[in-house]
Amino acid sequence: MKPVLPLLAFATLFALLGAPAHAQEVKAGDLVITQAWSRATPSGAKIAGGYLTVENKGSAPDKLVGGSGENIGKVEVHEMAMNNGVMTMRPLDKGLPIEPGKTVKLAPGGHHLMLMDLKQPFKQGDKVPVTLEFEKAGKVTLSLDVQGVGAKGPAGGETKHDHSGMKK
Repeated sequence: MKPVLPLLAFATLFALLGAPAHAQEVKAGDLVITQAWSRATPSGAKIAGGYLTVENKGSAPDKLVGGSGENIGKVEVHEMAMNNGVMTMRPLDKGLPIEPGKTVKLAPGGHHLMLMDLKQPFKQGDKVPVTLEFEKAGKVTLSLDVQGVGAKGPAGGETKHDHSGMKK
């Protein structure tokens, strides 16, 4: 019986250490949502950004129209863009289209969730529950993995991809 315990301990340790590399995958109708994350916020901050990837595996378009959160006053879908050399940000009042067979990335410097009226700061390591609302797929609840203040992407993916969309 003794050899089983070290094996069990090793398996448990492997599962715990492997967890950050396996991002949560959530399905809503034909949509698959992965890499949901946010950044830690300073004490007293009332806004944060939310980022994720949505893949439409269906044959019909859908739209991300908004969301909500228990500790978040309001969730809007926003777009950042360069206009005449000036970075602008605006809400997408009609939602963000997710075309069939396409993948849409919400990332710093581009489309993102604007999380407003935060009831408490986001701390690195937190999992912040949010409910996203899609025009056709309906409501889906997931958690944003909170990364460090300057993170460029979700855990395990920061160095592989920089989807900021901004030129340096």
